[in-house]
Amino acid sequence: MKKVSKILALILALSMVFAFAACKNEPATGENDTTAGELADVKVGFIFLHDENSTYDKNFMDAAKKACEEMGIEYAQKTQIPESNDCYDAAVELIEVDGCNVIFADSFGHESFLMKAAAEYEDVQFCHATGTQAHTSELKNFHNAFASIYEGRFLAGVAAGMKLNEMIEAGEITEEEAKMGYVGAFTFAEVISGYTSFYLGAKSVCPSVTMDVKFTGSWYDEQKEKEAADALITGGCVLISQHADSMGAPTACETAGVPNVSYNGSTINACPNTFIVSSRINWAPYFEYMIQCVMDGKAIDTDWTGTLETGSVMLTDVNEAVAAEGTVAKLEEVKAALNDGSLQVFDTANFTVTVTDTLNVNATVDGNGVLTGYMADVDTDEAFTADTEVVEGGVFYESKFRSGPYFDVRIDGITLLDEAY
Repeated sequence: MKKVSKILALILALSMVFAFAACKNEPATGENDTTAGELADVKVGFIFLHDENSTYDKNFMDAAKKACEEMGIEYAQKTQIPESNDCYDAAVELIEVDGCNVIFADSFGHESFLMKAAAEYEDVQFCHATGTQAHTSELKNFHNAFASIYEGRFLAGVAAGMKLNEMIEAGEITEEEAKMGYVGAFTFAEVISGYTSFYLGAKSVCPSVTMDVKFTGSWYDEQKEKEAADALITGGCVLISQHADSMGAPTACETAGVPNVSYNGSTINACPNTFIVSSRINWAPYFEYMIQCVMDGKAIDTDWTGTLETGSVMLTDVNEAVAAEGTVAKLEEVKAALNDGSLQVFDTANFTVTVTDTLNVNATVDGNGVLTGYMADVDTDEAFTADTEVVEGGVFYESKFRSGPYFDVRIDGITLLDEAY
C-alpha cells in the first residue's frame, strides 16, 4: 500500500508540474495577466460635436457602430456636444449614468474638457481625436489619435490635378486658368496640412495649378460653406474641395456644374455630375485597437497614428463618369509609392516658401525659397511655442513627433482670401 501511495503521490506531483508549465506557456493577454475567459468588460461612450447630418461626425458614428458591433461591445453616444464644459458634463454622464469605462471625443476643442474628466476618473480610459496634449499631459489614462490623412488628401489632389489636365486638353481652360478653390473651417494646422497636401497632390500632375482658400470660422455651417464655394467659383476657381463638414460646398458645385472633391464620404448620390472622389479617415481600426487594449488590460498608445497600411486612410470609389480617364490606375500607382516611402507628401523639393515678418517666422529657407528647417509647435503650450525641428533630409515629417497635425507652413501657390481662426 505504501508503494502504491508513493506512486500516486509521484503522479500527483508530476501532474501539478505539468499544469504549472502549461500555465506558464499560455500567451499573455496584457499587463494584468488576464486570460481569455477573464477579459475586462468594456462599454464605450462616444462624444460627437454634431450629429449624423455632419459628414465629419457621421464618419465617426459609422466607425463606432461597426467596431462595437463586430467586437460585441456595448456603447452609448452623446451628439451635439459643443467644445465647452458640456463635453466634460457629457463624459461624466456617460460614466456615472451609462456605466462607460472608455470615453472617446471627436473634436479638437473637446480636448481640455476631456482632460479635466480624465484627471478625475483615473480608472476610465479617455481617447481623443485630433488632439495634441496627451504626450505632455502626464495623464496615463488620456490618449490622442489621428491618421496620416494628408496622404489621403494628396491622393485626392492627384485626382483633381488629372481632372484639370483633362479640362486643359479639352480646351475648357488654359494652363493659367487651372485654379482650384478650397473651403476651410479654421486656420488650424489640421486644415492647413490638409489643403496643402491636396494642393501638392494636384501640382504633382498639373504643375500650373494654383489654389484660393476661403474660411468659414465654423466646422459645420451649410450656408457659409455654400457661400464660400460660390465665391470661389465666381472668382475663377474651376474645381472645389473642402475641409468643412456639410454638403454646402458639394451642392454649390453641383448647381454650378463645377467638379468637386469632397471629404469624409462620397457625395455621388447628391452630386452625380460633379463628384470625383473623397478622402476620409476610417476610425474603425483605432476603435478596435482601443477596445482590445482595454479588454486585454494593455496600455493604449499615448499618441496613435493610423496610416494607409492600417486601413485608417481611405478613398471612396472614384466617380469615373466625372473623373479624368486613367484616374483609378494613377491613384494606385501613387498609393504604392506612398506606402513604400519612395514618395513623401511634404518633400521640400516640391514647393517653395516665402518668409516675412509675420509669415512662416519659424521657417529656415534657402536662396531658392526651399524649406530647409522648421520649428513646429509639437509640445503645445498656451503660447503655442515652436519647440521641435521637423524637417529632416529634405522632408517635413508630419505625424512623426505626435499624431495631431502640426504642419502650418504657408507655401507659394496657395492664396488665403481671408483668415478665420
